Amino acid sequence: MRSSATRRSPSGEPRLTAVAEAPGKVIITGEHFVVHGALALAAAIGQRTRAEASRAPGLVVETPLARSAPGGTGQLPVHRLVREMYRMRSAEPRVRVTITSELPAGSGLGSSASAMVATAAAVSGLEGWPTDPPSIIEAAMFGERLVHGRPSGIDVAVSAAGGVLQFRVGEPPRPLELAGPLRLLVVQSGERRSSKRLISKVSSTKGAHPHLFAGLCDSASLITELATERLLGGRLRDLGRIMTYNHAVLATVGASNERLDRLVDLCLECGCYGAKLTGAGGGGSVLALPAEGAEEATAALLARRGVRSFLSEVPSGGVRVWTSEGR
Repeated sequence: MRSSATRRSPSGEPRLTAVAEAPGKVIITGEHFVVHGALALAAAIGQRTRAEASRAPGLVVETPLARSAPGGTGQLPVHRLVREMYRMRSAEPRVRVTITSELPAGSGLGSSASAMVATAAAVSGLEGWPTDPPSIIEAAMFGERLVHGRPSGIDVAVSAAGGVLQFRVGEPPRPLELAGPLRLLVVQSGERRSSKRLISKVSSTKGAHPHLFAGLCDSASLITELATERLLGGRLRDLGRIMTYNHAVLATVGASNERLDRLVDLCLECGCYGAKLTGAGGGGSVLALPAEGAEEATAALLARRGVRSFLSEVPSGGVRVWTSEGR
């Protein structure tokens, strides 16, 4: 992929551009309950967000949906993230950040976390600040809280580190080594949703039925352990059954809706080993595990039924950052 770093600066001097790309994610088991301390299983996917950072008279952030100008209100979460990164170093931001993404917003694929990670990495690369995963995660979490209120941090961790991870709040993520790549099917519902609202909705169950919710959190951790064992052992039919059961539990606590339930049912009808919502739910995407050797055929069958989907191979690498100098 070629960087736009070959643009000239107004003075004709070499122009330094830092470029970062960060992957999106899918959660295989444990979403929502992970916010409350349960163990979750997640994987980075091949679809990524790209951020380019270069020198500018002030702070400008350009995204596909909006542009913040110097002296403006700066209400874009990414804009506020960049300001915070400079404020912590007692510096004034003089940088242009341009963001493009292969991840649809509100799709349950970690688009906001991917944007925060890519932005933090690109700005850090431009300024010579640390770009190791822990440093990028710390910075990106500031922006992610602006978007989601009380995120678990799983999206940012997966986007920064890549691979397949077991994740629990307050503990270092545990990377998993798969025997070989796994192809997953991401089915798009076409409905955008607010993760903050869905997290609040599911969390309200905790207040109404605290002991039941605690039991569900314990069960979610057990489901993740079982799913991890089946994934590492290549027992994909069993993994699919666990995923489908996980969807039923998430539906019980209000994370699903009629559209997602129908898509899960359709994926199973088309021969998938299992399917479930991924991410906050209430719209977004369904994650399906197609039968081995039938991945393209399953995607084609869904397309004939009027359903948009794409295949993604996991694991995918984490954030990448590099600099380039042009004129």
